[in-house]
Amino acid sequence: MAHNHYDNPEFFAKYSRMDRSVRGLEGAGEWKTLESMLPDFGGKRVLDLGCGFGWHCEYAARHGAKSVLGVDLSETMLRRAKAEHWLPQITYECHSMDQVSLPEHSLDVALSSLAFHYLDTPALERVFQMVRRALVPGGEFIFSAEHPVFTAYGSQDWYYDENGNILHFPVDRYFIEGERTANFLGEAITKYHRTLSTYMRLLLEDGFTVTGLTEPQPSPELLDTVPGMRDELRRPMMLILKARRQ
Repeated sequence: MAHNHYDNPEFFAKYSRMDRSVRGLEGAGEWKTLESMLPDFGGKRVLDLGCGFGWHCEYAARHGAKSVLGVDLSETMLRRAKAEHWLPQITYECHSMDQVSLPEHSLDVALSSLAFHYLDTPALERVFQMVRRALVPGGEFIFSAEHPVFTAYGSQDWYYDENGNILHFPVDRYFIEGERTANFLGEAITKYHRTLSTYMRLLLEDGFTVTGLTEPQPSPELLDTVPGMRDELRRPMMLILKARRQ
């Protein structure tokens, strides 16, 4: 089961002030890349794992999805989602991602945005197996996660000189998978590191055909408007994978 940091009031308050939390999809550096990889939602049954505030659920619904199920472990996140990003075809449920159970062939599209790094690998295996069973043949699975280069060392912070200037980003213990303690918004947050090979292996072993892989860069319009965004060009922070159920 994933660690739930988002029901901590202090952490949630900090997260809510992030640009991507305030502006939604347009404030997310990876959004334009992710959007370009999304399928046509018209008439589709959609699952969003780790749905958070519900931005992607609302996007799918407004682009024609027949039904959207948003799942998140955080009750605080879901309260915001239900209040601000609800439409009649959207249902929100509070579950750990690896505890979701859906009927076979009950989905056309499964999504997840920046959530899988909160799961250890056995839990992620359960998620992939569930998604494969639930998708119809030819159904699509698109997810983003923190890049293995970003998660490897663990701290997820830069190295600085004596004047506070960024020197470089640390990468170490890449092939040693497992739990890491990251510095996120000034809090110690538990995440899990795994290699790119592991993501690919799990998809292929579960009967998916990988149809897309990208390391998104921030949208050009964000580079000079969001503090620190230009530094995101110095190392990959995220990974987006797209797969199809065979």
